[in-house]
Amino acid sequence: MITADALSVQFGGTTLFSDVSFSINETDKIALMGKNGAGKSTLLKIIAGVSKPSSGAISAPKGTVIAYLPQHLLTEDDATVFEETSKAFASVFKMKAEIDALNDELTVRTDYESDEYYKIIEKVSELSEKFYAIEEINYEAEVEKVLVGMGFTRDDFTRPTSEFSGGWRMRIELAKILLQKPDLILLDEPTNHMDIESIQWLEDFLVNDAKAVVVISHDRAFVDNITTRTIEVTMGRIYDYKAKYSHYLELRKDRRVHQQKAYEEQQKMIAENMEFIERFKGTYSKTLQVQSRVKMLEKLVRVEVDEVDNSALKLKFPPAPRSGQYPVVVNELSKSYDDHVVFKDASMVIERGQKLAFIGKNGEGKSTMVKAIMSEIDFEGKLEVGHNVQIGYFAQNQAAMLDGNLTVFETIDQIAVGDIRTQIKNLLGAFMFSGDDTTKKVKVLSGGEKTRLAMIKLLLEPVNLLILDEPTNHLDMKTKDIIKDALKAFDGTLILVSHDRDFLDGLVTKVFEFGNKRVKEHFEDIKGFLEHKKMQNLDEIEK
Repeated sequence: MITADALSVQFGGTTLFSDVSFSINETDKIALMGKNGAGKSTLLKIIAGVSKPSSGAISAPKGTVIAYLPQHLLTEDDATVFEETSKAFASVFKMKAEIDALNDELTVRTDYESDEYYKIIEKVSELSEKFYAIEEINYEAEVEKVLVGMGFTRDDFTRPTSEFSGGWRMRIELAKILLQKPDLILLDEPTNHMDIESIQWLEDFLVNDAKAVVVISHDRAFVDNITTRTIEVTMGRIYDYKAKYSHYLELRKDRRVHQQKAYEEQQKMIAENMEFIERFKGTYSKTLQVQSRVKMLEKLVRVEVDEVDNSALKLKFPPAPRSGQYPVVVNELSKSYDDHVVFKDASMVIERGQKLAFIGKNGEGKSTMVKAIMSEIDFEGKLEVGHNVQIGYFAQNQAAMLDGNLTVFETIDQIAVGDIRTQIKNLLGAFMFSGDDTTKKVKVLSGGEKTRLAMIKLLLEPVNLLILDEPTNHLDMKTKDIIKDALKAFDGTLILVSHDRDFLDGLVTKVFEFGNKRVKEHFEDIKGFLEHKKMQNLDEIEK
């Protein structure tokens, strides 16, 4: 269907990738993988037609609709949520308006034999054929269905888009894409800022209703659930696997083992030949053999072993000072903003050493509860923070709170005390800040780099209650795995607000569900909670 032919991209003398070719078939669901900086987003932009390659081309059949959702949106604020979403049908509405205008013109013109009159008739016929070929759609019902699926309430439909956060505006853009019913959907990190229910809805749509999809995502469960093919961008080239992400990891491991073996055998052969050349290069009787081996080595195609990012070390949180038995006790807590009730009469008891998750749709009170524990907001009811509780807090906007004028090294150097001061460079290296990266100003860092830097600050102070509000947004899978391992080994109490099922799986043993102005306690891990929720929904359908 869509073909990438010999694509190459160079930036200021550096080659990002070269001679990349592949095709995207009508129902392909492809994960585009690779480490940060490998060129994934650039490749997606080229397929979308937003960027041009240095050489090579993208070809697609005439009339192919390609829809692209970038990682960072530039949205306008001149419409309500419903009006903005309805722009998905702008081309259809424009076509109808043009047909009506031309028909009106035909009714007033009297030059029936003129060329202009015949041209208008031809134009009306051509547009009408296109317009009536589009299956009849109840546009308002379609817009409503998609917006509700993306987590909007009917009250939200008439609100200006300017009232919504970046994450919600991303959903509006996603809704517009889904309504266009494109032949190919390109998604760059679509699940950042989305809650679990909305992600599940999106998964269902992409699997059952979308045609071809190419997605870049650090949400492993999301990628595994929707894709059946993985294209890896690494070291300037691509590898194409007919396998979902988790299977691709195994295949890639096998590939590296074979590469490493071939590389070692070749290096041994080169060394033996070099030794022969050095030993006999002045010996007359061996001249022909020496020349032959020199030529052979010159023509030799060297085996390359794909890079493995070993910059990430094992991280450990400092030992947690002992707190009281109950770090947080909440009793009949209520919070409202004017007439809007966030939650009412919420109660919870959090025991020392527990690792638990706050789950629920966006806007149902997860971050509000965290702010109440942090004494950042007023509330009704009772909330006690226990004896000797020392809190380490990672807010959703933690990355934005960093001082942009400091360098990466200065940011950590300012707060590091004791022995850790000698380990700052190692610590930065563990979070993939090495070499020149440490002297970069914070303001030039990407969202993921800022998140990693904010996370390092948490590692430097001994705490016994960690509260992390969406810590994995913008983090790649490798970094998430490192942080997850560190949190598993953390011997204090953990409260996690997250929509990342894979990150929560095996880490939390209890779930507090926020929804319908209530907080409900579930004594199960994230898998059990999700299975339980699906059963609940099926029961409701049967009723």
